[in-house]
Amino acid sequence: MTAEAGGRKPEVAGRATPPASGFRLPAGSLVIQTSFLGDVVLTTPLLAELASRGPVDVVVTPQAAPLLANHPAVRDVIVFDKRGGDNGIAALWRFARSLRTRADGSPRGTTVAYMAQGSWRSAALALFAGIPERVGFDTSAGKLLYTRRAKYHGDLHHAERLWRLAVGDAATSVPEVIRPRLFPGDQERAAVDALLKDVPRDGAQLFALAPGSIWGTKRWPHFPALASRLAPLYRLVVIGGAEDDSLAAEIARSAGPERVVNATGKLSLLASAELLSRCAGLATNDSAPQHLASAAGTPTLSIFGPTAPKFGFGPLAPRHATIGNETLTCRPCHPHGPQTCPLGHWKCMRELEAEQVSLALNTLLLP
Repeated sequence: MTAEAGGRKPEVAGRATPPASGFRLPAGSLVIQTSFLGDVVLTTPLLAELASRGPVDVVVTPQAAPLLANHPAVRDVIVFDKRGGDNGIAALWRFARSLRTRADGSPRGTTVAYMAQGSWRSAALALFAGIPERVGFDTSAGKLLYTRRAKYHGDLHHAERLWRLAVGDAATSVPEVIRPRLFPGDQERAAVDALLKDVPRDGAQLFALAPGSIWGTKRWPHFPALASRLAPLYRLVVIGGAEDDSLAAEIARSAGPERVVNATGKLSLLASAELLSRCAGLATNDSAPQHLASAAGTPTLSIFGPTAPKFGFGPLAPRHATIGNETLTCRPCHPHGPQTCPLGHWKCMRELEAEQVSLALNTLLLP
């Protein structure tokens, strides 16, 4: 299943310096990225680099596919339902063979696949599709099926790590090259307009809060207290999925319902990026909204508990900052964030007070 990009010639921002000597320019590239939603956003600098060389197709999950709608670097968005209809070795084989042609029956012309997600399944997908060159990290589970293994630099941001799959270690990066990009369209703008149509036009700027996370220990518990501090200055917008509605209700009770717009479960991911582009800033957990804000260019403060920015998944907006409880020797304790604190105290989030976060926001948002 594909979603066409309309046949437009890519207009790609933030292209890199020419690739290092020894890198062949492919006729066509396939990027396989079936990880978390935030990882898909962080793959867009890689897509932009590859689009300067030739057509780029991307394999993503059904949940992530809408993120890449309208993206000028992408020719085809190919949906791989790895936990549904495409699960199992026979389905994997069928799906892989289908990658050889496009929806209109013409050859896809892929000469190199980039494993932005490093599982055996992703590597097998590229191998079964008959793609001659397969590139991925030297730490990936599927590395034995790669024809070229790139060094995984744990000290770099993940967006840069992914970008370097295409350009190698000798290329020079700059912030604009590795900042992700998304491209909301008319549909997303209309959805945000509809959400905000009854919001009073009293001159108050919008400020976004993202209190949710699929990982329990990543959810900072003091968003309501922060909201009460911000409400006199901003009209607050709570973003997230439908499962975050109760968190939004708690924030509204603390800040006053007239000062809060509850957008949880009401917008697509791409429309959420459009909404963030209209906000003066975002306070968020270490979760997907920080990457949407990076793509939107919205000033971002990310709150880290069990994880840490050094893992390479912090914000990349032109103005950004991170905050965490730096007094604890037990953090970071997990690459993603466990559902419960391994030590039972959860001090990394409980003891990070709203006043501290508010002060960090003041510093970030100063002119």
